[in-house]
Amino acid sequence: MSLKKQYVKTKPVCKVTFSVEAKDSEKVSVVGDFNNWNPEEGALNKLKNGTFKGVFDLDKDASYEFKYVIDGAFVNETEADSYKWNDFAGAENGVLVV
Repeated sequence: MSLKKQYVKTKPVCKVTFSVEAKDSEKVSVVGDFNNWNPEEGALNKLKNGTFKGVFDLDKDASYEFKYVIDGAFVNETEADSYKWNDFAGAENGVLVV
């Protein structure tokens, strides 16, 4: 799993690339505050090498709680900027700061 941030100088956004190595998985999404925790909006594309990848434009100067959904299971990003307890989920969510 990995995160890559690319700041756009002409706009107040950051292009964030989410990558998940999941060769044996059928469906991977990233869900979080930035897409109302909607797996359809956060669907990642499967590449030939088995990695799932997607790029999202997120507003700068903000932080977002998020997780991956890998074949229905919620998984945290190991490279998240931090983690925050979420009472609704009963678990920690990754935090992305852009």
